Amino acid sequence: MLETTATRPAPISATVPARSTATAVRLAGALWSPWSRLSLLAVLLAGAALGMVAFEPQRLLAHEGWPVQLQGAAAAVVFAVLYGVCTMVFVPRPLLNLAAGALLGAKFGLGAAIAGTVIGAAIAFGLGRVLGQDALRPLLRGRWLKAADGQLSRHGFRSMLAVRLFPGVPFIAANYCAAVSRMGWSPFLLATAVGCVPNTAAYVIAGARAETPTSPGFLVAMAFIAVTGVGGALVAWRKRHRLRA
Repeated sequence: MLETTATRPAPISATVPARSTATAVRLAGALWSPWSRLSLLAVLLAGAALGMVAFEPQRLLAHEGWPVQLQGAAAAVVFAVLYGVCTMVFVPRPLLNLAAGALLGAKFGLGAAIAGTVIGAAIAFGLGRVLGQDALRPLLRGRWLKAADGQLSRHGFRSMLAVRLFPGVPFIAANYCAAVSRMGWSPFLLATAVGCVPNTAAYVIAGARAETPTSPGFLVAMAFIAVTGVGGALVAWRKRHRLRA
């Protein structure tokens, strides 16, 4: 019996590329799987933390490490970029805000600090959204985790605004929590820009007036920082007891 076209085996030269393509597709899928991306995010954050310890990037924001030729608006732009990068390597924002005031003055310092805050938040939100969301969302099974996710997803701007105004919530933690939720980019960045103004302004003014600690501006700024810190601790304490009840 003659062999028909349907039962005739495919040429070896045609099957080898098909197998290579399938292997490449499986390998690419494994490398870009949710857990592989989450592992990459963990490596990036660990490397950033080690970089801060080894190279101390905050020295660039001190008087002895800041280029003298940078002044005015150009200095504010450079400082804002450095500010955003430094938040990614876990340099505390209060330190950066004080440095902004000390190096650039109240006006340029406040603008640079707010812009740097938004830049750092955008970088963290983008990394968390691309590298961590798909792996972490299936783990949101606890009651409080689901409640937080629902609050951020449904009331993104209002919830993030409250988080930014509350002085006790770590900046980097809020960024990644928002990234795991379904919050959009616009409400996240807008709430960050608006909500960071009060405390950022207080620290920047304190840094700008640090050489005259008895001046009204310095005293008012420090009083605002102290009051908001105590108020945030009291609110956290009351919420903790309400959750237990």
